[in-house]
Amino acid sequence: MTRFLMGAAALAALAALPQCALAQDAMATPGKAVSMVLLPKFLGILPFDQAHKGAEEAAKELQNPTPLQFLGPTPQNSVAGQIEIVTNATTQGVKAIMISNNSGDQIVPAAKAAQAKGIKVVTWDSPIPSSEGEDVFVAQVDFSEIGKVMADMTLDLAGPGGGKFAILSASPDAANQNAWIAAMKTALKDPKYAKLNLVDTVYGNDESEKSYTQAQALVDKYPDLKVIMSPTSVGIVAGAKALQDEKLCDKVKISGLGLPSEMLAYTKNGCAPEFALWSFIDLGYLTYYTSYLLATDALKAEEGAKFKAGRMGEYTITKDPTRAKGLRILMGPFTIYNKDNVEAAAK
Repeated sequence: MTRFLMGAAALAALAALPQCALAQDAMATPGKAVSMVLLPKFLGILPFDQAHKGAEEAAKELQNPTPLQFLGPTPQNSVAGQIEIVTNATTQGVKAIMISNNSGDQIVPAAKAAQAKGIKVVTWDSPIPSSEGEDVFVAQVDFSEIGKVMADMTLDLAGPGGGKFAILSASPDAANQNAWIAAMKTALKDPKYAKLNLVDTVYGNDESEKSYTQAQALVDKYPDLKVIMSPTSVGIVAGAKALQDEKLCDKVKISGLGLPSEMLAYTKNGCAPEFALWSFIDLGYLTYYTSYLLATDALKAEEGAKFKAGRMGEYTITKDPTRAKGLRILMGPFTIYNKDNVEAAAK
């Protein structure tokens, strides 16, 4: 009887503990051989190279003896190229595919085929819109926050009188770009942005030359344009160069998402007085850590699962508020850069 009472008391005490105290964080076991593919939207731009660097850092810490494959298509062949790489990786016995999706839901059949073979499919930077074929999305920052920050920067650069602005995006199939633009449009419904007038959205397909000509076309089409908002590191640099070459930086400003090292000169000369971004190195690191944990069965892709990701600390898998069926790991934070902090960040 005494033993029963003590057991009941112990159970009552356990039930009174906060739920977070009962859950244990998943921990990685280093040294396991896990074949993994890191797949950016395409090769050849610095943010994805930085993500690769972060993933390699995590691979070294986790002592994975199997080299990381960094594979990507060209910008001109991004959609078909991504599908082909996922399909080929599926036949080669990899354990995890980490993809920054530039193919919309066109990637779903290939991703589902990978999952059917027991491969973990983790998206990063840009998710699968329907979330089908995806285990979890590693989100750089909250997408609704990006929309608000873009609206705030547009208002700041346009001034209290507001005015016309346009969006220079990447590709029409880029899920992250589309979500950020949608979030910005939602933010613009707030009366504080009432004097801002979105007149156009154009796409440079994350190609420098095309983004450059699209920026030129915008200022030709809208002579009273005040701001170009470009939520892509390729577009913002190309657009800033177009404004600089046209000697329009006093009249039109560009902002959006860019790398300090690539935006330094344009921030200092006033073409791009402010812009925002997060660490792609950290994003690659967290994505690799997550994928390794999933592929070694140390972590399950389910809501509420907690894990530790090396130097970046503790994370929890949650429902993705931007997609009905998706799961998300939220990295954060992002930084707004201007003339006061861009030089230090560019080093």
